[in-house]
Amino acid sequence: MGVVRIQPELFDPGAESAAVGHGRPEVGAVASFTGLCRADDNLNALVLEHYPGMTERAMRDIVAEAERRWPILDCLVIHRYGRILPGEPIVLVTMASGHRSDAFDACSFVMDWLKTRAPFWKLEEFPDGQTRWVEAKQADDDAADRWQGTA
Repeated sequence: MGVVRIQPELFDPGAESAAVGHGRPEVGAVASFTGLCRADDNLNALVLEHYPGMTERAMRDIVAEAERRWPILDCLVIHRYGRILPGEPIVLVTMASGHRSDAFDACSFVMDWLKTRAPFWKLEEFPDGQTRWVEAKQADDDAADRWQGTA
């Protein structure tokens, strides 16, 4: 099974992705996605909360489902929690496979399901001291739903 990490610390997406599949001659493609904290609406920071144990289990289940659907040779999923500043990475999904379409599809699948099935809560902080919880988006549900019935 691939590696899943949930951490408050910053990480280097390039260095982390470079290690996935490294030294394995059967790997023909590595696809990755890095999600960054945007500075929409003068955002000061994004605070991510989660339930330890439950979140890790949900993320491992999502990766296991990706590995069931596609011939994944190696993978890494990192998701941060805590206070995240604009421009900092929040999430990294990196998939290695023999072929690009499998790596791309698995990467997209994991990201879509993380957005809708991993128990994270996002609180936006603004310069004036105001805060607001981020609501679930229909577009994220629609993206995750496209994987129903595919295997």
